[in-house]
Order: sequence, then structure tokens, then C-alpha cells
Amino acid sequence: MTSYVFITGGVVSSLGKGITSACLGAILEARGLTISMIKLDPYINVDPGTMSPFQHGEVFVTHDGTETDLDLGHYERFVRTAHGGRNSNFTTGRIYESVIAKERRGDYLGATVQVIPHITDEIKESVEKGAGDADICLVEIGGTVGDIESLPFLEAIRQMGIELGHDRVVYVHLTLVPFISTSSEIKTKPTQHSVKELRSIGIQPDILVCRSEQPLPMEQRKKIALFTNVQEQAVISAYDADDLYKIPQMMHEQGLDDIVARQLRLDLPKADLSEWEAIVEAKQNPTSEVSVAMVGKYMDLKDSYISLVEALQHGGIHTRTRVNIHFIESRDIEERGVNCLREMDGIVVPGGFGDRGIEGKIETVRYARENGIPYLGICLGMQVAVIEAARNLAGLEGAMSTEFDKRTPHPVVALITEWQTETGAVEQRDEQSEMGGTMRLGAQQISLQEGSLGAISYGKTTIEERHRHRYEVNNNYREQLEQAGLRFSGLSVDDLVEMIEIPNHPWFLASQFHPEFTSNPRDGHPLFIGFIGAVRKYHERELPKVAEA
Repeated sequence: MTSYVFITGGVVSSLGKGITSACLGAILEARGLTISMIKLDPYINVDPGTMSPFQHGEVFVTHDGTETDLDLGHYERFVRTAHGGRNSNFTTGRIYESVIAKERRGDYLGATVQVIPHITDEIKESVEKGAGDADICLVEIGGTVGDIESLPFLEAIRQMGIELGHDRVVYVHLTLVPFISTSSEIKTKPTQHSVKELRSIGIQPDILVCRSEQPLPMEQRKKIALFTNVQEQAVISAYDADDLYKIPQMMHEQGLDDIVARQLRLDLPKADLSEWEAIVEAKQNPTSEVSVAMVGKYMDLKDSYISLVEALQHGGIHTRTRVNIHFIESRDIEERGVNCLREMDGIVVPGGFGDRGIEGKIETVRYARENGIPYLGICLGMQVAVIEAARNLAGLEGAMSTEFDKRTPHPVVALITEWQTETGAVEQRDEQSEMGGTMRLGAQQISLQEGSLGAISYGKTTIEERHRHRYEVNNNYREQLEQAGLRFSGLSVDDLVEMIEIPNHPWFLASQFHPEFTSNPRDGHPLFIGFIGAVRKYHERELPKVAEA
């Protein structure tokens, strides 16, 4: 039987409920348990797929192709047994959509459909479905206690506590304990009020995780425990850490996993956190330091590329390299040129949508190609590399993607329906999956060319990676581009371009898929380990840096 840990938050948003949930899952997994993880989001969007990265951050894609909240990325990076999917992220919009569909079908037999019991029952059913057969399901509720949007979710988890019993449910509440510098005081009142708000809707937290700048003194922990009716040892100090991957050890040392295990009456072995200790040790003791430019269009909000940022750091962990990422707006390159790239040891162009800054990305690719700088392109980063090669290697003037220019004379990147061949292979695929105007999402099998950089990096010629895109490399231009020096080293089972390389370049590789979604700190990812290894070699070479452009 699955037990449940519900994680709520109060006072302010963005305190780190996702990281707290992921780290708790990591510790419990290290004690031999299988973990499933769910995010309940209070916004009315059916999923995050159409939301702006500036508002919501990265859209994380699961193995089955579900577009989810970025916290699912944290879950998968920290917990190996937490395989996210369609039943791992539920929004208010999706819950209401399901209830309304049932009402239209007559499933409620003419009853008046209400928040209680119909919406809350749907939430409970969704949570139980997402839990699967895991030993423990961790459920994070988005937003903060007191928000009107969160009330149905909070009511649903309150009901589950009564229905399942106290030995199968644990409530963890994350709050803020601010430090007022002008008076040099630590204030516990926000936490007290947050717990009061939670208790007013019928939930008494079993554990408080208190976010603060510095470790919480015992005096404040005792005070919080007294005024919130929480045991003193269950007041956990979640102070600012200089390394994200120190947090599992930090929480374990304060007994967070012991409290959960004790309440759920679980007899567990000691936690083996040696892998996390090794990660922290590797990050703290690098043997080299490099600078990598990430050239994109959402640079003002780093959460837009959080999986990619973490994957680059994972590459650094596994090569003992400190990776300093420089976030560069592609529009700045359009306006000021590529001189800002002159001191970089490697260049990454990530995915994205829309034409803003596209010429800056193309110029970035050209700079990396012509100067022998290690280059890694992801999704759109591969498409702009194809466009650059078409223009400057194959001489196809005006080459572009139809996403940005419908009238381009050379649509080297386009929707499948815009360049169907006579072979039938692509046409058949388009009819089956309706990919002409929709996303290609989730994990798909890819064949890598024997002896290619991609095959050498992975150590095999058949891989599976996740996708999130609409436009594809136009197969009608492949032969011409290959003759110009571009290598199509990875293809899908239905002959779509998945990976490109430039063979005579020190390290130039770009993928249509998103390898960052499957990278984690313990295992790393072959492409990011290979890329950072190449960046390190470039940094340590005896040759001078490239001349100023």
C-alpha cells in the first residue's frame, strides 16, 4: 500500500517546495524505498505547454511526451525511481476539464456538480492514479496556503488524511523565516501565521521546513514548535546552501527522513548518501575551470533553461570541471557582433520558439564553426546550425526555416507537410501522428551513424531521447548539405534528422532532441560529458584564443 507525503508552502512562493520534495524523495530512495512524485498546480491552464517561459520557466517533457511543470525536472534529477508522466502533473484546468467531460457524458446521473465532492474526488483519484504502486508518493501542492486557487487541492489532501489514516499520510509545510537586517532579528511570526492559515482549513502539519538565510538557532526552533503545535525535532532548518546537491545530506542530518519513516511506521535501513557526497566532493574540487556561452532568447529568466543549465553542470561534475555559464541574449549579438564570445571556451545554443534573435543565433553558430570552438546545439540550436551551413557552406543564399520566413527560397527547415517526399515514408508518418501542425513530443528511438561523434559519445548506435518541436530538417536538402560538409549522424526510425555534426571540427554536434531532460548529477549524460570534456581541452590548449571579430 502506498503512503503519501503532502508538501505545501506558505508566506511567499518560490521558497523551494520542488527542491525540498525532490531531496526528501532522494533520501527516502536511499533508504530502499520506491518513490513516485506528483505536482498539483493551481493555475487554470490545462498544462504548461502554452505558457510563456518568462512567466512559468521551463516546460519539462517526460518520457511519454507530457509537457509538465519544471519541478518534475527536479524530481527526475534527484530520484531515479520517480519516472514522471501524464499522471505526474495535474493542474486546476485539467481537473475541471475532466469533471466537465464526465458531467457532459452523464456520469454524475444528473447531480449538481460541485467543488465538494466532485472536484475534490477528481483530485483524489488523480493523486491515487499518479502514485502507482510506489512505496511512497510525494505530492507537492503549488502556490501558497491562503491562495483561493489552491483551496480545492488542500481540501482534497485533508480528506485523504482522514480516509487513509495518520500512519499513511504525512503533511510537510514549507515556510519562510526572514532575517531583518536593520534590527538583526529572526522573525518567526510569518511561519506562525502560515501554519494558522493551514490549520484553519483542517490540516495540522507534521513537519515544518523553515527556509532562512542562515541555520535556524535552537531558540527559534523551540518557539516555532511551541506556537505551531509541531514537535521540536520536526522543525527543519532549510538554510541557504552554496550547492543544491548538499541539501539531501543537510536534511538527512536533521532527521527529516527519520520523522517521515517513524510516522509511517516503516522499518528502514540507514540512508546511503555516498553518491551525493561524491557529487559534492567533485564540485568542490575541480581540476579545471571553463567558460561556456549560452546564447538564447530567454536569458532574463534562468529557469527557462534550468534543465540545460543543470546538465552542463553535470558534465562538469563528471569531468572535474567548474563550468561558468555566461547567459547571452542573441539579440545582443545581432546588435553588437560576436566579440562577447571571444573569451568563451564553448558555445551552446538552446531550444526556443519565435524569430526574435534568430540571426544572432545563426551568427553564433558561424563563429563557433569557423573558429573551432566546441559547439552544442539543442533543438532550435540544431536548426540554426543547418541554416548556417546551408548559407555559408552550401551557398544557399536566403536559406531559412519556414517558422521564421514563409517565403524563403531555401526552406531547409520546415513543417513535414511543407516538404513531403515521394518515398511515402514521411507522408505515412505525417498521416499517422498528425505532426504537420502539432508537436513531436516525448521519447523516440534514434539510430546513430557508426563512428560518428554521437555514437562515440553514447557508446552505442541506438538511443532514445525526448523531443519537443514542430519543425524538421527538410530531407530534400540533405544530399546537398552533406556534400557541403554537414554530417547527418542521427536519424529517427522514419528518416527524420535527429543529429548533425561537422567532421573536421574539434567538437561540433547538435541534436533535434533534448538530452538535458534525461541528465542527472549521479549519471550525467554522454553528450554533456563529451561536450564539457571538449570545452576543457579547448581551454587548456596552447594556441591563443581566436582573434577579435
